Amino acid sequence: MLNVYFTAGHPHRDDTVEIIRALDQAGVDLIEVGIPYSDPLADGPTIQQSSQVALQNGMTLALLFEQIAEARRFSDTPLILMGYFNQVMQYGEESFIKTCQEVGVDGLILPDLPLYEYERSYKQLFEKYDMGISFLLTPQTDEQRIHEIDELSRGFIYMVSDASITGAKQGISDRQLAYFERIAAMQLRNPRLIGFGISNSDTFQTACQYANGAIIGSAFIQALGLHGIEVAGATRDFVRQIRA
Repeated sequence: MLNVYFTAGHPHRDDTVEIIRALDQAGVDLIEVGIPYSDPLADGPTIQQSSQVALQNGMTLALLFEQIAEARRFSDTPLILMGYFNQVMQYGEESFIKTCQEVGVDGLILPDLPLYEYERSYKQLFEKYDMGISFLLTPQTDEQRIHEIDELSRGFIYMVSDASITGAKQGISDRQLAYFERIAAMQLRNPRLIGFGISNSDTFQTACQYANGAIIGSAFIQALGLHGIEVAGATRDFVRQIRA
């Protein structure tokens, strides 16, 4: 299962719909759209820069919702929004989730939403609007918390491959493989997608041996950011290389 991430409004403000169209035509399994944010704590330099560019381009959450609604006219590929909870709070929690449902978002990733806070204050709201949510686990996550994440996730579990920020790494280490094997042996209820450091066909194929698929973000954003690139063609070429 291939999940490709990009930042809405990058490299140009109105590229979002075209990138979704190209990803859909290329046959990806999931599309993950990042909401530009001024302080993306979990993200490395590539995604941070893409957020800055998108904000400078005039990208807003309201415009993103319009773009997703337009993209839903031709694409039914599952679509995930990734952002930070402060953005949700500023929009209004229920209004945000309700609008997501209305425009065709299938699920959310909010790395800074604590598990206990979700369960206590927002779980019923997500269920009210049938909105999925994916929580992150890392190599340091203990077994009890992993089972709690599995219980509360609605969609897939985001397996962070390493305790670091997003961005391409040099291959996958034996230590990471041991972590992947440990989680696979737990036979969790939700599908597992491995992210952080998945950047090419080799790392994608390795991740797929130990989980249900992988998430690629920084490498795709770098491909889109090449000077003068045509985003639809760049998208198709990138997915073709990953699937090779």
